[in-house]
Order: sequence, then C-alpha cells, then structure tokens
Amino acid sequence: MAVQPDGAEIKPRVVLSARGLRRDFAGFVAVNNVDLDVHHGQIHALIGPNGAGKTTGADVPVFRRRRLGFQFWRSLAALDQLTPRARELLAVVGLDDVAHRPAGDLSYGRKRVLEIATTLALDPKVLLLDEPMAGMGHEDVGLISGIIRSLATDRAVLMVEHNLTVVADLCDWITVMQRGQVLAAGDYATVSNDERVRVAYMGTEQGNRA
Repeated sequence: MAVQPDGAEIKPRVVLSARGLRRDFAGFVAVNNVDLDVHHGQIHALIGPNGAGKTTGADVPVFRRRRLGFQFWRSLAALDQLTPRARELLAVVGLDDVAHRPAGDLSYGRKRVLEIATTLALDPKVLLLDEPMAGMGHEDVGLISGIIRSLATDRAVLMVEHNLTVVADLCDWITVMQRGQVLAAGDYATVSNDERVRVAYMGTEQGNRA
C-alpha cells in the first residue's frame, strides 16, 4: 500500500460498494445482506462453494459504446471507426499477432484472452471476470494471470475464481461466500486460516497451500 510523505497509509479509493445487498428468486434467497467494497488498483476475488451466491458479469459489444447500436446491417466501411480501438485492445492483451485470424481458430486460452479484450472495450472502472481460468492448462493460466495483473494497475478487478492457487498468488483481497452470505473477508493468509472457511470451502486444498 502507498504511503504519504508523513508516513500515513494512502488507502485505495472504493469504486464499487454494496451494503445489505439482497437477491431472491421466487422466495429463494440467493444473496442475503452482503456488504462489499472493491478498490481501485486491486484484484478482488469472490470464492465459495457452488450456489454460494457469487456474482457474474455480462458482455457488452464495443459498438454500443460508440452509439452505433446493434446495426449489423451497416457496411464494413461504416464500422471502420472501430478498427483502431479494436487493434489497440488486441495489443494490450497480446493478441495483435493474430488480429487477422477468425476468433474461432484461436486456442482456448487465447479465446478467453479475447473475451477480456472485448470487456475492456467499454473502459470499465471495474473489470468483472467470471472464472477466467476455468479449463485452462498451466501455461494459459500464467498468461491470463499476467494480463489481469497488468490491467489492475489502473482499474479494479472483481473476479469469481475456483482455482485457489490463482487466488492466492494473484488477488489482493478475497471475499468468501456461503449460502448467500459473506463468511469471511481479507487477504489470502487471513481467509485461509479461518476455520469456517476451511470447513465450508477449502478442505484439503488449504493444507496444500499452507
């Protein structure tokens, strides 16, 4: 954490805050009284068992930001104004060398990287990622982790992730959820040493990371 000239800590600003968050579906309470703060320049993980009430994001196309709407019938020439920004984003995530290839021809890992690039198209203050490492091998996990770490320098990242090794190595703050409520919150050392978290979620993986 940064410090002021007088030695006082400079706390990162909160860019997303929730208090008493609740969501229910036909009487089933999926999220109940959740408080959450996400800070600029930090990677914040939401973890917990399946059905714990973790959040997810939604895709929004780049051309919507440019007020073109969903006008798929427009000519390619009319959409050329998007090309410079698209190429810039590909370079940010390391895909500029495959800009000419159809997305369907990319490897699984690079497709996930492309998803991150499309999310960045809206210049979000908070980047929402839903299990970005799911189904990846070790090499791709390292690639995505490096990209996320670099992106967090000028924005907040809020991610749902089940890979505890990634969470331990990458995330600044962790919120553990169970049955729609916050069970524990803190850095990895704090939550991994919480007996409630061990019982509810981490199980034998905690022993592997201790």
